[in-house]
Amino acid sequence: MGNGLVGKEARRFRFAQWRMLLATMFCYLFFYTGRQAFGFAIPGIHDELGISKADLGWASAAGLWAYAIGQLVNGNLGDKFGGRVMMSMGAMLSCGLNWVVSYGSSVISLGLPLAANGYAQSMGWAPGSRVLSNWWAPSERGKVYGAYVFAAGMASVLAFTTSMLILEFGLNWRWIFRLPVLLLLVGGIVYYLIVRNRPQDMGFPPVHSKDDDDEANDEANDEDEQPTTPDLPTETSWQRYRHAFSNLKFMIACMAIGFQNTARYGLLIWVPVHFLGKNWKDGGGNKWITLALPIGMALGALTSGWLSDRFFHAKRSQVISLFMFLAACFAASMYMLPMGHPMIIPILFLTGFFVYGPQSGFWALCPDLLGHKRAGTGTGVMNTFAYALAGFGEPLIGWLTETYDDTSLVFPAVATACLIGALLSLFIRR
Repeated sequence: MGNGLVGKEARRFRFAQWRMLLATMFCYLFFYTGRQAFGFAIPGIHDELGISKADLGWASAAGLWAYAIGQLVNGNLGDKFGGRVMMSMGAMLSCGLNWVVSYGSSVISLGLPLAANGYAQSMGWAPGSRVLSNWWAPSERGKVYGAYVFAAGMASVLAFTTSMLILEFGLNWRWIFRLPVLLLLVGGIVYYLIVRNRPQDMGFPPVHSKDDDDEANDEANDEDEQPTTPDLPTETSWQRYRHAFSNLKFMIACMAIGFQNTARYGLLIWVPVHFLGKNWKDGGGNKWITLALPIGMALGALTSGWLSDRFFHAKRSQVISLFMFLAACFAASMYMLPMGHPMIIPILFLTGFFVYGPQSGFWALCPDLLGHKRAGTGTGVMNTFAYALAGFGEPLIGWLTETYDDTSLVFPAVATACLIGALLSLFIRR
């Protein structure tokens, strides 16, 4: 475990480690109810308010870009103040802001609260990552981040399921923003009550040695010794940002996750629109097929994190490149399948599996490349790139599907983004 504990104390610490991981996963399990239901609301908003899909794409982009800006700020604040309060506060704020979105009647009255909600949502992932980095040693990061991303993947399943149930019960699109987020409120409260920012807050020694703080072992553990620096107790926010932006491999990883996240949100927002079809009011088309996507995503994240530790010896970029290349292949296959084809469900599952799988590798790269004391800042910077690029994809896909009256165009757009991400990931290696 890296902190020198033995016997009963070691078992007590191990229990505390798992408690922090499971509590963080529990809270984040509900976060996407406040961020990923928009695709199920688009047909209803379009019909009721007459807003074009391209304009709704811009409203979605506003939320993603606000999330990106928030990541840049809140990741660093997570390093500075700890993740417990920030993640809890983000959950509660997001719940309230989703209710505000539900009363929208125009692009502006939808877009502004969506943007504010994006910022509130950004208070979750990076601060939660910092908590996990404090509690778990580098040798177990792939597994831990895989579990964390698995919770995020299951959050997509929950967001999709609750949204479809609301439509199934005949409620209009506004209730998609009202009912599921009540679970997020519960998650935020539970997280605050259970979690502590670091082992020292519970009387345990830290899991990290002095030398862990600036390891540059970015999945290239072929060297016998890793470079180290002195401990960083007085490092300023500016120094953390400067270190992140001056690390070339980290910057390449940030660009790669930008294209990966463009593919991911292209699927999450526009696949429901594709499968709901034009008869969404009369039963929602093939909406239940869409569940194959987030289920595949959840299992892909869990699998890739385990693979990177178990078989690739923490060489994250190899897993990332492999998964993204396969994601491009399966997304292209989805475009060629006609609606109703028996292979749609397994291919959609595999598309989600390989599109989202690389996420656990990307997040593990933050402490790997920057050191665990900069894990929050690194995660925030990386997520800024991820959502900044994803924001550009939303209106583009909306324009494509509306201009050509073909919602299946989401799949070649996703395949292209995955292929670019796969090529960039090759350059993260030494």
